[in-house]
Amino acid sequence: MDRIISTEERIRRAEEIYQKRKSQGVRLTGSTVNISSKPDISLFKKMICKIIVCIIIYSAFYMIKNSSDLFSQDVLKKTKEILSYDMNIKVMYDKTVDYFRGLNINFNEINENIIKKDNNMNEIKDENNINENQNDEKQMQNNQQQTEGESNNGEVNIENGNTNIGIGGGSEIKSQETLSQEQKSQMDIDAQYIKDNYKIILPLKGTITSRFGPRTPSSIISANHAGIDIGVNEGTKIQAVMDGKVTVSSSQGDYGNHLKIVNGNVTTLYAHCKTLYVKEGDEIKQGMEIAEVGATGKATGPHLHFEIRVDDRLVNPEFILQF
Repeated sequence: MDRIISTEERIRRAEEIYQKRKSQGVRLTGSTVNISSKPDISLFKKMICKIIVCIIIYSAFYMIKNSSDLFSQDVLKKTKEILSYDMNIKVMYDKTVDYFRGLNINFNEINENIIKKDNNMNEIKDENNINENQNDEKQMQNNQQQTEGESNNGEVNIENGNTNIGIGGGSEIKSQETLSQEQKSQMDIDAQYIKDNYKIILPLKGTITSRFGPRTPSSIISANHAGIDIGVNEGTKIQAVMDGKVTVSSSQGDYGNHLKIVNGNVTTLYAHCKTLYVKEGDEIKQGMEIAEVGATGKATGPHLHFEIRVDDRLVNPEFILQF
């Protein structure tokens, strides 16, 4: 048989045997054959780890099943039910898909609703901006009318109303509907600004005889009161409500003897005084006695007419002073 096989066939078979033994881990050197294969230790380790994990799992379930001290009967019952339940992943997946399909959620419709809501919000914002601009224009017109209607004593004329007469100038109109909502809002803002940035005290203790705002006018009394009147005995000392500098110390005009004290953009006015203790340019400290109560100028009796302004905008002193 060997004589029939050609030399090329023998070489080919020898190469096949060599490659086969080489793939099996057998190394051939010359006429000797050495087996160099080693046992696969990593496979052995994996097998040991699996055995240990199985023992731990089995032990845990055995303890749960046979120990009534560690777990209640309900826990044991639920555990047995879970262990006996045959979970079919495919069936669970199909049920989940059917459930969400049953909801019939239209995401396109949801997106359209969200876009509509955003458009509505933008329209509302645009309308609010238009209203704010209109309110600002109304406020500017009202301020202009106030400036044109101011008399020498700085009081503004507006419509008449029913009041009760008090010392120092007529009583106020109880309904202040003629004051626009924009003015009230700005007055609140200015009052809060003063509270946040300045400490204000009472100029004196007394009774408010005429409040801020509209009132019945007369030859002496203005239609709109720019401040408040505090009725006290003539000669009562008046103290500065805040620090500042005297910018006006005068006896001219309807206010009679009066003072203006400025601190930053806040101005306070004390009018109808009997005697002034300070002069223009004097630096004033809060609580300093600056004048005496009198009835000079257009006044119906001894009282202090007190005003306060922020950037020349009137503020109701009762919003700030604590009587």
